[in-house]
Amino acid sequence: MPDDQTTIADLRAQVEAFVAERDWAQFHSPKNLSMAIAIEAAELMEHFQWLTVEESRRLVEEGATCGQVVDELADVLIYCLSLANALGVDLSEAIVRKLAHNARKYPADEYRGRF
Repeated sequence: MPDDQTTIADLRAQVEAFVAERDWAQFHSPKNLSMAIAIEAAELMEHFQWLTVEESRRLVEEGATCGQVVDELADVLIYCLSLANALGVDLSEAIVRKLAHNARKYPADEYRGRF
C-alpha cells in the first residue's frame, strides 16, 4: 500500500481494526496515547543522538538501522492515528488548518532559508 494509493482513512481503519482485535481500546485514553507517542518519538531520536547532521543522513542509508528507524517512525504514526481515532479528530482538516496557520505565522518571503 504505497502512500499515493492509501488514504489517511484507510490507515486509521487498519489501526482501529488492529486495536479492536486485541481489545486494546480500553487502554487507549488520550493520556496513554500521548505518552506512547512521546516514548516512541524518543526511541526514534535515540538512533540519531550524538550524531552530526551528515552522520544522521548516512545512518538511514544503512540497512538494519534504516529498518529500525522506519519501524520507530511507523510506531509514532500508529499512535498518532490511534489518538486521532480516540479523539475523533479529522487529521486532514487539522493538518490543513495548522499549515494555513503556520503560513501566516512564518511567511515564506520572510523565513525562506531561516529557522
